[in-house]
This record gives sequence, structure tokens and C-alpha cells, in this order.
Amino acid sequence: MSIHPHKYGRRKFLKAAGLGGLSLAGMTVAPMEDQIAYATQHVNRNSSPSKLKITDMRIAEISGVVFRTPIVRIYTNQGIVGHGDVRDGAAKEYALFLKSRLLGENPCNVERLFKKISQFGHHARQGGGVSGVEMALWDIVGKAYGVPVYQLLGGKYRDKIRVYCDTTTSSDPHEYAQRMQERIDMGYTALKMDIGIGLIKDVPGALINSPYGDKTPWDSEYRDYRLTKHPFTRTQITEKGMDKLMEFLDVMRSKIGYEIPMGTDHWGHFGVNEAIKIAKATEPYTLAYIEDIMPWQETDQWKEITQSTSTPTQTGEDIYMLDNGFKGLIDRHAVDIVHPDPNTAGGILETKKIGDYASKHGIGFMHHHAAGPVSFLGAVHSAAATENFMWLEHHAVDKPRWEDLVTGIEKPIVKDGYVTVPETPGLGVELNEEVVKEFLIDGEKLFAPTPEWDEIRAWDRLWS
Repeated sequence: MSIHPHKYGRRKFLKAAGLGGLSLAGMTVAPMEDQIAYATQHVNRNSSPSKLKITDMRIAEISGVVFRTPIVRIYTNQGIVGHGDVRDGAAKEYALFLKSRLLGENPCNVERLFKKISQFGHHARQGGGVSGVEMALWDIVGKAYGVPVYQLLGGKYRDKIRVYCDTTTSSDPHEYAQRMQERIDMGYTALKMDIGIGLIKDVPGALINSPYGDKTPWDSEYRDYRLTKHPFTRTQITEKGMDKLMEFLDVMRSKIGYEIPMGTDHWGHFGVNEAIKIAKATEPYTLAYIEDIMPWQETDQWKEITQSTSTPTQTGEDIYMLDNGFKGLIDRHAVDIVHPDPNTAGGILETKKIGDYASKHGIGFMHHHAAGPVSFLGAVHSAAATENFMWLEHHAVDKPRWEDLVTGIEKPIVKDGYVTVPETPGLGVELNEEVVKEFLIDGEKLFAPTPEWDEIRAWDRLWS
């Protein structure tokens, strides 16, 4: 509402403008300009959103405190900067390649800019550049308008975000279960464990065509097991091997009970028949989900697995954008839960769109995350704004300096298994540059200039 002093009169204007706390004498003495200045002292005069322009983009790449992660910083002509993370393990060039497409643009036009740059992203780590830039744009917009990012997405469904975490593995089921219990003692209310054929590699007669044996072609000139899609490895688990794997689940459930939802990941690379055997074998332990037991592209096989078992199925951390993979899985109800990583999926808004689409089809929705606290908070905003959200992954529980990378937020960021949604403008955090410097990779400088990426001669149109 606009307040006009000539319409309401001096006293009513001062009251409407929030000056009721000033004394009558103070109002008499102070010039009208000073009174207006007092009333608007908290307005951000450094930001004129319609005149914002992107002037630069730089990278600071860190490791050790988190998986190797390039941090994006976008600069503007009004001094507002925005941050985002390129996905863990991705190349910084995925983001730098986009710089020439962004310079001179208004960062507030997030959706238009996303459509401009999204053609240069792809699945898995290759989506990291577009996603990191998208988060940095939202950070700028929130700061420019003085609102948290979730508000720009239509508001929030929840004030706190439930977090899940996994733990380090052990070949001893009892030690592994104790580590899981320690997570519960820390306050976490949702867990995940990595359980797979690596835990039984030394058990004679547990695996056929084992990638760990000396009578197979793996890691030779013939084929690399790690780079072979699941249906083509022909690795099989024997009854003895399956019993040993289920021992881990049995001991774990005996230790932590059944009140805590618990999912599983990293089972190994094998075909649909072995996946179905595992899924059915786990049913007595009421898992929250089996994650990525098959490559996400194998939609028909995912549907076959899902229909064969009461154990919920889940995939999605390597899928880029709704229309490029999630839509097919959701339309066919090939999995029970979709699990995008906002640092791959296309950023904050695209991740929300995935969740909204899943909600319409009765599909669950979680967040994968394994990078720094900047994009972790970006994921928090996406989760807060999406109705069917379940849990957000926290992959830095054992990294005590992880939270030190950022300032401007109450700590601990994760408390009793939840994150409070920030109410400060943008993503809700700023970088602690002194700590970031400590974890820069060898040879990296803190946000060094990148003029070599200012101009790229290319014609990006996809039609003639």
C-alpha cells in the first residue's frame, strides 16, 4: 500500500509509516525527510532488482571437508552475490562453460536463464554446472527482494526438514549395527546403510562371477566392472551369499529396532533377477527403500522389480530434469520413491517440479545430497516448498568442519535430525572465506578471475 502524506495528514501519515514510537517533540523538530528515513531504515536501498546485471562468475573448489566440490559465486552490478555448489565430484568447467551465456543478464529472470543454459547440462555430474548456477541465481533473487528462497517458490509446507544419514560400513554385522545405533543416539530419526556384495567378497561360495575374484575378467582389458551396467555383469549371489547379506539386516534390526525408517544402498552391479531375489529377501526387515539397485535408465526392469516385492524401490540421484527421466519412471510407476539430487536435477525449482509431478501420481519424494552446506540449504528450501517431501540426505555427519564453511545461520545446522528452514534472504547462508581457503584443492585460488570464459563464439539455437 502506498502512503501519501497529503492525503492522510501529517499525524496519520507518521503513524501509518510506523513512526508511532517517535515523541511528539521529535516529530516537530525532525524534518519530514528525516522522519521518512527513520521509517524506512531497514529497506535495502542497495538493490534495484529490475536493474540487476550479472557481471562475473568465479569458482572456489574445495575438498577434504566434503567430497570434492566446486563452489560457484555469481557477482552483480549492485554488490549482491549468490552461491551454489556444482555437484560433488563434478568438474568446475560444467559451470564455467555457462558464464558467457549469463554475463549482462538480470539474475532475477531465473526461469528464462535456466531455459537458456539447461541445454548444456546432462545426467549425473554433468548436471552439476546448470544446477549450481541455478541455485546461485535464486540466492541473488532472495537477497534482492529480501525474502527466503522458499517464499519465491510459493511458500513452505513445513518449518523443519527431516534429515537421513548413512554411516561407515563394517564387515562385522554387530559393529555395523552399533554404528547405526550411534546415529540414532545423535538424534537422527531416519537412516540408510550401504550393504552389498563388497561385504561378502571374502566369503567362499557367496558370489558367482565375482568382481573381486581372480577367475573373472574384471579390471582387465576385457571389461571394467565399475563401468559395466548392472544387466551385463552377470554377477550372481548364491544362497549362501544371500544368507550372509541378510545377517547384516537381521543384526541391524535387532539392534536399532523397527521404529526408525531405514533404507539401503550400494548393493552392487547385477541383473534384474538378482535384484528381485534381494528385494524379496529383505521383506521381513521392512526396509524404507532399496536404492539404485538397477540403473535408473532401465525403466522396464525397475517396474518389474517394484511389482515383484513389497519392499519400496527408489532411484533418481543421477537424473537431470523432470522430462529427461523422472517423468517416465513416475508415469509408469516404475519405482515407489523418486530421489533427485538438486545438484544434478537442475537446481531448486526443477527439483520442486519433480516432487510436484510425483505427488500427482502418488509417488514418494526424497532428496539426495553429498556436497557442501550451500547447496544443502538450497535443498532445504526445495524440500520446504514441496508437499510430498520425505527426507533429505546429510552426507557430512562425520565432517566436523563442514558447518564451518558457512556463516549467517544458527548452528548446529542439523539438530536432532532436523534442519530449521532459514528465514533470512536468499539461501540463508554466506561463505566463511577463511575456512573455505583452508580446504581449497592444491593450486586453487579463492574465486580467482575467469576472464577466459567471458566470451565463447557459438550459435546455441537448436533449430534451423
